[in-house]
Amino acid sequence: MSTEHAAGAFDIRNIIGALMGLYGVILTAAGLLGEHEPEKTGGINANLWTGLALIAVAVGFLLWARLRPIVVPPDVQSPDDDPTRPAPKRRRPPVT
Repeated sequence: MSTEHAAGAFDIRNIIGALMGLYGVILTAAGLLGEHEPEKTGGINANLWTGLALIAVAVGFLLWARLRPIVVPPDVQSPDDDPTRPAPKRRRPPVT
């Protein structure tokens, strides 16, 4: 029996979807409630359409994360020290 679990809230797709959704809601509200200046945007409400597009992309990201979750394996081994990596080496525990 394995104890695999999904990445959940730490999945980057959830974070990207949440941020895009937040920005989409803000732009949609600005497009609906703010002043529309059609002479600057060629006659379209750019805030409204951009906000709706961001909400659609956010829904896509959140559905993607929900339908195809990243499964975290139960046994992840830490990598051995690699002498070629630029990061500092791990300290060995003192031998007693």
